[in-house]
Amino acid sequence: MSTTLRTEGITKTWGAFQANSDITLAFTPGERHALIGPNGAGKTTFINLLTGALSPTSGKVFFGDRDITNVPQYQRVKLGMTRTFQINTLFKGLTVLESVVLAISEREGLQSVWYKTVEHQPAIIEEAVQLLTKLKLSADINTVTRSLPYGKQRLVEIALALATKPKVLLLDEPAAGIPSAESAELFEVIAQLPRDVTIVFIEHDMGLVFRFAERITVLVGGKVFTEGTPAEISADKRVKEVYLGEAEHE
Repeated sequence: MSTTLRTEGITKTWGAFQANSDITLAFTPGERHALIGPNGAGKTTFINLLTGALSPTSGKVFFGDRDITNVPQYQRVKLGMTRTFQINTLFKGLTVLESVVLAISEREGLQSVWYKTVEHQPAIIEEAVQLLTKLKLSADINTVTRSLPYGKQRLVEIALALATKPKVLLLDEPAAGIPSAESAELFEVIAQLPRDVTIVFIEHDMGLVFRFAERITVLVGGKVFTEGTPAEISADKRVKEVYLGEAEHE
């Protein structure tokens, strides 16, 4: 089976501390893959290694057939890999539409003159509006981002990520800080994203994980503890002992 993204023996250490150890994982085109595990399991470190925010101590990262282990973060975005963070990073003084237009303009190499260029580039505005409509944000396009409820701000962050036209979208706790009712709505929108985008996400809410993931990897102590379908993971007594019991009481 072909893979969009994979790692071979990826390891990250700081002195004697081993954040990730010998992680070999593969993500197939279009799948929805969750990374779960206790706090300190190395989930965010692993995402940082995938995106190039951190360099591995050993091991390799492949995007398709290309070894990108030493490829800078910004070039990985151009290849088709983008991410969101636990705490959103937005253009809070811009409207929702302006934010997405800026992201598209940057993708097209027009970021230095985007205000001047947009009025002569209706296709950019049309693309931004279509993207925001898919994410159920069409009613908010003229709202200043900082004025939006936090759940919608997370959707805007996903819109900015999708504006890069990624093949792989990495979501680091997209529902963090969002009330449970809003987080379910957020994941409903994420679930409807095009199947040409592979989604890898970290999430602590097991209800959301088992509802939306097609495959789950459990990390414990920086290592892959097990991997499987939601049904396999929920039935695994070892996972219940090391994580699920704890997660249910968080």
